[in-house]
Amino acid sequence: MHSINGRFVGFLYLAPALAFVTAFTVYPLMQMVWMSLHNWSLIAEKKFVGVGNFVKAWHDPQFWVSLGFTLKYTLLITPILMILGFAIALLTSANTPLRQITRGVVFAPVVIGLGASSLLWYWLFSYDFGLVNRGLIDLGVVSRPVLWFGADADLSMWAVIASIVWKVLGFGTILFVAAIQAVPGEINEATMVDGASYWQRVRRITLPLTARTVLLVTLVSAIGSLLAFDQFYIMTAGQPRNLTTTSVLLIYLNSFPYLKLGYGSALSLILAAVILACTILQIALTRRSYR
Repeated sequence: MHSINGRFVGFLYLAPALAFVTAFTVYPLMQMVWMSLHNWSLIAEKKFVGVGNFVKAWHDPQFWVSLGFTLKYTLLITPILMILGFAIALLTSANTPLRQITRGVVFAPVVIGLGASSLLWYWLFSYDFGLVNRGLIDLGVVSRPVLWFGADADLSMWAVIASIVWKVLGFGTILFVAAIQAVPGEINEATMVDGASYWQRVRRITLPLTARTVLLVTLVSAIGSLLAFDQFYIMTAGQPRNLTTTSVLLIYLNSFPYLKLGYGSALSLILAAVILACTILQIALTRRSYR
C-alpha cells in the first residue's frame, strides 16, 4: 500500500511536466504530422493527400537547393566554430584576470539577439557605407566596394558565416573552458614530469578527456546551423535566385506567405528527420567515447 501511495505521489510531481510536454510538444507534433497529410491552407478547404506533400518535396528543385545549401552551410561553419572555440578555450582556460576578461569579451556577443546581430552585420557589409568594404579598400585588398549580398551565393554565405562566428563563438568557448578545467591538474603535472610537451598534453590528455563535451557542442552547433533562419532572412532574403534560401526559410515561405501549411509541415518533418539522424550519430559517437 505504501509503495502504491509513493508511486501516486511521484506521478503527481511529474504531472505538471507531463502536461507541459503534452501540450507544447506532443500535441503540436501530432498536429503537424496530421497537417502534412493534407493539402492544408488557411483560405481553402483542406484535402487529404496522404504522402502527396512528401512526394512533392522529392520532386521540388527548390527543396533540394535549400537542403543542399543548409547542409553546406552547416558543414562549413561547424568546424570553424569548434576549432576556434577550442583554441580560444585552451588559451584562456587558466583563471588569470586577463584571461577571464578575454573570455568575457568573446562571450559578450552571445547575449546579443540574433536579429540585432544580423542587422548590425548587414550594415557592416553595406556596399556604400559598410566598414568592412571601407577597411578592405583602405588596406588595398580591393579597389572598389564588394557587393556581399545579392550577386554571389558563396560570397553571401561567407559573409553570414563571419557574422555568426562572431555571434556564437563564445558559447562553445565557455563550454570548452569548463571541460578543460575539469581535467585533474595532477594528470597534467604527471605528464610534465614525464617530459611531455604542451601539444602532446593537448593531444593525448586534454582532447580525449574533453571528447564528450566536444561532441555535445558539435551537435548543438550543427542543429543550430541546420535551423538557420534569422540571419539569412535578414541578410540575404534568399538571394540571389533563392540560392541562399535555407530549409527553415523555405518552410516559412511555404507556410505563411504562400499559406501552404500542409507542404510546410511536410518540409518541417523532413528537416526534423535530418536533425534526428544527426542526434543519433552523436549518441553513437558518445557511447564509443565511454569505452
